[in-house]
Amino acid sequence: MNERLLKAVGDRVDDLVALTADLIRFPTINPPGEAYRPCAEYVGARLKKRGFEVEFIRAEGTPGDTDRYPRVNVVARFDGRSPGACVHFNSHIDVVEAGDGWSLDPFAGIVRDGKVYGRGACDMKGGLASSIIAAEAFMEVFPDFPGAIEISGTVDEESGGFGGVAHLAELGYFSKPKVDHVIIPEPLNKDRICLGHRGVWWAEIETKGEIAHGSMPFLGDNAVRHMGAVLKAFEDELFPALDRKVTRMPVVPDGAKRSTMNINSIHGGQTEDFRPGLPSPNVPDSCRLTIDRRFLLEEDLGTVKSEVTDILDRLRRERKKFDYEIRDLMEVLPLMTERDAPVVKAVAQGIMEIFDREPDYVISPGTYDQKHIARIGHIYDCIAYGPGILDLAHRPDEWVGISDMVESAKVMAIGLNVLLRGAGAR
Repeated sequence: MNERLLKAVGDRVDDLVALTADLIRFPTINPPGEAYRPCAEYVGARLKKRGFEVEFIRAEGTPGDTDRYPRVNVVARFDGRSPGACVHFNSHIDVVEAGDGWSLDPFAGIVRDGKVYGRGACDMKGGLASSIIAAEAFMEVFPDFPGAIEISGTVDEESGGFGGVAHLAELGYFSKPKVDHVIIPEPLNKDRICLGHRGVWWAEIETKGEIAHGSMPFLGDNAVRHMGAVLKAFEDELFPALDRKVTRMPVVPDGAKRSTMNINSIHGGQTEDFRPGLPSPNVPDSCRLTIDRRFLLEEDLGTVKSEVTDILDRLRRERKKFDYEIRDLMEVLPLMTERDAPVVKAVAQGIMEIFDREPDYVISPGTYDQKHIARIGHIYDCIAYGPGILDLAHRPDEWVGISDMVESAKVMAIGLNVLLRGAGAR
């Protein structure tokens, strides 16, 4: 049976390449959220022609949603001939800005030397295209299949997913009994299954000061100098402590097996809106620092936060006039789907059949939309699996290999066969 299924995927290579290139040509740049609606409508129109019921859901009121930049998601569903489980393929349609350094047009969808180039090629329009081809091939070979197949194109994953999967999960689109198994075709290499991700805590720390004339700084209180003391304490105490923490989670790359914290941004004192010209001579009365703390399954969120606030509270006691505020921006707990979960075993069988070897089981260093599917939808039978090399994401001359997409689509098709028809399940 799988020979027919694999042939059906192989017969669609040209269609897969064309679909990927077409998706890249929608410049769905986030922020601000460009071309979301036409891209979603393109996906919906294609799937409607294949018999899917299609919905477009705008996430009104979510961050960034405006009439100019509406957060439009597409969800398509095909019900089989009899009741059964539902397998949902979820891909985000938004991409990051192209940036500099490209040798070709990032939104031209250029096909060259066995690759499709463009912003979002691997992250993750190649994955979306592969899941569509896998589903269409499966439906052709097994028209009487039980259960249901869903495919979604969602927005804002690159900025947290609140206008996309989080919004849909709150509406019940990622909950039982509607959905049983979820595959997210993120680019984590075609022979690897991603079981989950590390935790994340984003926060903004603000140190306070008092404005005064820059020629008489002794009359004020410099918030930037206070932030300097925070940074020194982080360097001397926090960063070394984090580097000593190592997880049992199979996180890739190796450096992410440790706890990490990144300083995302720092802003203090005079704004830059004086350019061109010169700034006013002021002592800065505020300095803001944004931190991106990634933590491990073995760590408790309360402890993660206290490692930072304990330093700040000590500085408040020991440093003259030191004062601060801290604001939570986002918090997500670590996730790791069990290796014996149905969706893991089904995709693993596909990888073994296509590549003749056991898959690697990995954890992503950063979060993706699985966090909302678990946290809000309470669906834990969820993995990331798709074509593309993660290291190429967000870089100039991003590409996805055509053979990688074809092989990943074959793995996904076999996974569907296992999950919906129980074919060859182990």
